[in-house]
Amino acid sequence: MKITAPPRSPEERKRDVLARLERELDIWVASADADGVPCLVPLWFLWDGRCVWVSTRATNPTGRNLTDGRRTRLAFADTRDVVLIDGEATAFTAQDVPAAAVEAFHGKYGWDPREDRAPYSFFRVRPLAVQAWHEVRELPQRHLMRDGTWAV
Repeated sequence: MKITAPPRSPEERKRDVLARLERELDIWVASADADGVPCLVPLWFLWDGRCVWVSTRATNPTGRNLTDGRRTRLAFADTRDVVLIDGEATAFTAQDVPAAAVEAFHGKYGWDPREDRAPYSFFRVRPLAVQAWHEVRELPQRHLMRDGTWAV
């Protein structure tokens, strides 16, 4: 495969990241336990314009890791259009999750995790760093957000 397209500008990359956050259905969620044992799972997600919301059982490894460690890395599946989001997670029970988040999640997927037999928790992930690139030609200027602030 030849690389012929010119690199996107950082502004274009940010627009592309925001568009993917709106349209994609699944996101990879990486976390680790206190011993550093990694866990990587795909989950449905919701972008509210500022944060990413995911829902999973509080008792599974991802739920425990996000509750206890609070740090996560999110990624989309496409290896030729990389988006990495490092963030800080805040846990919400089914009783204390903001109604707007649940309604938007239900609107996107037709599923309300609170209605499942197994107890689900919700996690709001506040982005702290965002990187985006298409292959090696876009590695320079891949850092679009640092310390929770967009660089572009």
